[in-house]
Amino acid sequence: MDQLLAGKKIVLGVTGSIAAYKAADLTSRLVKLGADVMPVMTAAAQKFITPLTLQTLARQPVAADLWDEGNGWRPGHIELAEKADLLLVAPATADVIAQFANGMAPDLLSSLFLMARCPVLIAPAMNGKMWTHPATVANVAALKARGAEFIGPEEGMLACGYEGIGRLWPVDGIVDRVAVMLRR
Repeated sequence: MDQLLAGKKIVLGVTGSIAAYKAADLTSRLVKLGADVMPVMTAAAQKFITPLTLQTLARQPVAADLWDEGNGWRPGHIELAEKADLLLVAPATADVIAQFANGMAPDLLSSLFLMARCPVLIAPAMNGKMWTHPATVANVAALKARGAEFIGPEEGMLACGYEGIGRLWPVDGIVDRVAVMLRR
């Protein structure tokens, strides 16, 4: 087994998109490459995939609640942000992209984003009309200007039945980009 990512700590943010189920495959592949994957799920993500799935694949507890900070004195989102070599958000919804771009921190993932000083990779997944809406376009531009990197989305059949842009980038491609970012 190639340990390309051995010792690398990746915080994987999972948001409320139908593509959240692909986070299981993404977690599994990153762990097989030696990464220490620390999953963080929004409440909406948990409507699509259970924390137990990611916890089992990552062999790590899933952080999901800003107010459930664990056993130590230090807030969990600060500890996660300081440990991370990379913050990967896959899938990322229009909602979380807007929160990030506007400095809003209503939940654990967005609070962690504001704390993170590591590289950030965002893999959007949403309806194409949401992706091309001027508000989303402006939010993405703002995040890119601040150094966040994006991968995707790609074109294809969307869960809503439309054909077009909005699909989560293929998991293999996300893993490849993570590897490139962590080798820099």
